[in-house]
Amino acid sequence: MKNWLLTQVFIALCASVSIVGAAELDKATKEDIARHRTMAQAHENAAKCLESGKSDAVCEKQLQVECKGLGIGKFCGMKHTH
Repeated sequence: MKNWLLTQVFIALCASVSIVGAAELDKATKEDIARHRTMAQAHENAAKCLESGKSDAVCEKQLQVECKGLGIGKFCGMKHTH
């Protein structure tokens, strides 16, 4: 019975160590996460710009400035219809 209990504790300990190790992200993934958050903030700012009554052209120009170098194309990685 003691051996069974020790085995179960050992397995649980190994599993928790594996989970902690898997949670660490590499540098490229962290940078990608940061880019996504920056792009999301730029899109949120564009939505707020439109809500304030400014024109689509003004808000799109602001979006392009905030997303420069982040997204693909001039639409910050996203394009949709209006």
